[in-house]
Amino acid sequence: MTSITDALHTVTERTTLVVPASSRSFPAGFLFGAATAAYQIEGAAHEDGRRDSIWDAFSRVPGAVINGDNGDVACDHYHLYRDDVALMKSMGLQTYRFSSSWSRVRPDGGPLNPAGLDFYKRLTDELLDAGILPWLTLYHWDLPQALQDRGGWTVRETADLFTEYALDMHDALGDRVKVWTTLNEPWCSSFLSYTAGIHAPGHYSTAEGLLAAHHLLLGHGQAVNELRARDSSLELGITLNLTVADPADPSDPADAAAARKIDGRFNRWFLDPVFRGEYPADVIDEIRAVDAAAVDAFEAAVHPGDLDVISTRIDALGVNYYHGELVGARPPATPARSGDAPTDRAAASPFPASDGIYWYDRGLAQTAMYWDVQPEGLTRLLRRVSEEYAAAVGTVLYVTENGAAYDDELVVEAGERRVHDADRVDFLRGHLGAILDAVEAGVDVRGYFYWSLLDNFEWAWGYAKRFGIVRVDYESQERTLKDSGREYRRIITDRALDVSPASTN
Repeated sequence: MTSITDALHTVTERTTLVVPASSRSFPAGFLFGAATAAYQIEGAAHEDGRRDSIWDAFSRVPGAVINGDNGDVACDHYHLYRDDVALMKSMGLQTYRFSSSWSRVRPDGGPLNPAGLDFYKRLTDELLDAGILPWLTLYHWDLPQALQDRGGWTVRETADLFTEYALDMHDALGDRVKVWTTLNEPWCSSFLSYTAGIHAPGHYSTAEGLLAAHHLLLGHGQAVNELRARDSSLELGITLNLTVADPADPSDPADAAAARKIDGRFNRWFLDPVFRGEYPADVIDEIRAVDAAAVDAFEAAVHPGDLDVISTRIDALGVNYYHGELVGARPPATPARSGDAPTDRAAASPFPASDGIYWYDRGLAQTAMYWDVQPEGLTRLLRRVSEEYAAAVGTVLYVTENGAAYDDELVVEAGERRVHDADRVDFLRGHLGAILDAVEAGVDVRGYFYWSLLDNFEWAWGYAKRFGIVRVDYESQERTLKDSGREYRRIITDRALDVSPASTN
């Protein structure tokens, strides 16, 4: 099998650096990248045969997205991808994690669309020419709306059609793309989307969330098996968003139970089937106690052999981490602020059978999403995932998303556009330091992708929140490298994290 590091050697040349004693160096072969998603940046929503995804449709629902924003234009990456790749190269990025749009490649879930597929060929070639390793995610939430009209991820057919779409992408790019992620954050595209009503398609059903989660994982397993059968040298995996769930009072059994329930619904519901071939029994029992019909529907959908398919070996697990959860069984004196977009639509809990769980404020610095800045949680999470799941089966870890939204301000200094995002610089450095802490503890972490390369369409938040290390003026489409992007470039160049950071010039 060709490793990701071996693949990188085909597109770039490494330089041996002398690291100052005041710095912490990254392991040899550690990859530095950035990530995006198709619907959030591409635009060109109705060009070259692309048809509606569930996010195109959901964005038109009154009150679903702040300001009625949509991804029709977004960052216009579809037309500006060459400029964006040149920007990546100027930053020294070694790898770029992007997603392909199912609605562009197979509009309405139907026949292959050569014009749409050609965009990803051109993008891949541009990346390779720039010495940047292309890292493809097949599904980042933009299901064709026509398939949703037939049941979406709640029906088994969608897993089969996803597998066909994955093979179409391999037919087109398999000779150039060697790193493949099946799904991005299936927790979001199941429970946040079919149970909480917060993401597209915006449904409120525990049963649908359970069914969607299973069929997403089934599609993942099927795609991994089919891709590996075609080319055993591919590096294959899945990306999960994971958290650290801590009890407000560790000595209180009720608070400990609250943390266990969140961990079960957020982490173990996906880690256990992928690595152990089983769903967590405690979560099933707790949901059954309040919604037996939902569990009956879910269990009927799990066919013999499904979990063997879902737990097929993966080479790499992508870990997406933004913050942890501090929870308890009683309302806190000061409730934690929600990071959900304040839209006009009602939102339900994405955690089935979790009534009586309350979120606490840790008293940490927070991002503009009201998310705690908690780097030590990433260290704990990586250690736990490695020790309990990944290391025993030889699966390596990558931090495939980690980033922060802040209220950036553009200034012009000596005729130059600048964004002095000191909080994001600290966030970036803190989490890279947390990864080094995990590596020093023996965890096999192979790379880091900042989220996101560009400010973009932030789902239900629309364009109200900026995560990028590159600022995007949505009117002019002008890009401005923020101080965080300059600092990331410096870290990549040095392959080290200085104890005292240098200037971001």
